[in-house]
Amino acid sequence: MQPDAHTLWKIYALLQQMGASSSYTGFFHTAYAVFLTIGEPRRLLLVTKWLYPDVAEYFHTSWSAVERNIRTVVDLVWKSHPEQLSRIAGYPLEKRPSSSQFIFILAEYLSADST
Repeated sequence: MQPDAHTLWKIYALLQQMGASSSYTGFFHTAYAVFLTIGEPRRLLLVTKWLYPDVAEYFHTSWSAVERNIRTVVDLVWKSHPEQLSRIAGYPLEKRPSSSQFIFILAEYLSADST
């Protein structure tokens, strides 16, 4: 699925505001995963079967590389801007979210923002 540029730029901007940089491969993997999730939230039910393989195919890599790269972005954001991530989530985060929780938080925030 080709991402629409407007949505992708909103995702990029949000990731950058939270301290993620486009110098990380996971930046683009995360953005595309969020984009796919906005379009079909049920992908988060089985991320290793319904989400990561599609991201991997788009970027010509493996689903395990996608998983690792997204996890790196989550770690980076959690270490540098946990309060902003909690604000975006709409509730206090007591611990680092999983990759799928992180993707969900961003997708829900961006979906609510566009309504």
